[in-house]
Amino acid sequence: MLMAWSLVLSVFLSGVSLSIDAFAVSVCDGMVYQNLKKRNGVLIPLTFGLFQALMPIIGFYVGMAFLNYIDAFDHWIAFALLLIIGGKMIFDGIKELRAKEEQEVKIKKFSIAEVLVQGVATSIDALAVGFSLNSMLEGVGGNTQLWAWLSVIAIGVITFAISLGGLLIGVKAGKLFKKKASIAQIIGGVVLILIGIKIVLGGYGIINF
Repeated sequence: MLMAWSLVLSVFLSGVSLSIDAFAVSVCDGMVYQNLKKRNGVLIPLTFGLFQALMPIIGFYVGMAFLNYIDAFDHWIAFALLLIIGGKMIFDGIKELRAKEEQEVKIKKFSIAEVLVQGVATSIDALAVGFSLNSMLEGVGGNTQLWAWLSVIAIGVITFAISLGGLLIGVKAGKLFKKKASIAQIIGGVVLILIGIKIVLGGYGIINF
């Protein structure tokens, strides 16, 4: 029983830790997507939650055999994806700032393709949690695969809830930039690139948050 509670605590802390990047990206999305509808709004945290659950279960089944190979470059993949998205947001924002009148600025529309890329970028580091699930489940008893699935589902639910909160915060903040959508895009782009840098530094053990 003690081992089971220890697993629950470990999974909860892992879920919160993994969802930090998704939370920050959700805030950015809430700020920059000016035409965000409720249906699309739910898709953002749902996508992040699904990817945060998918990556650990992949890691669980792949096992430790490929950990050293994946661990060597996964953070660079995340950085490259966030750099591309963030760089485009900054470029578009600066271009719109140069418009003679604010009415000429195009509203940034919701993009499911962009959200999917964000979901992959913010969840790649969750592979490591999947690799460690085998050791986390030792001594718990019962069906190991069932415990693994319950664990990753919990991580997904935690990420969904935290990302939804981040999105709502972003929407509120975005209203402050209602007449300056370009500024929101630049801020969002910078934040995404900073998250990418943080992931790279974390991959080398320079920072651990």
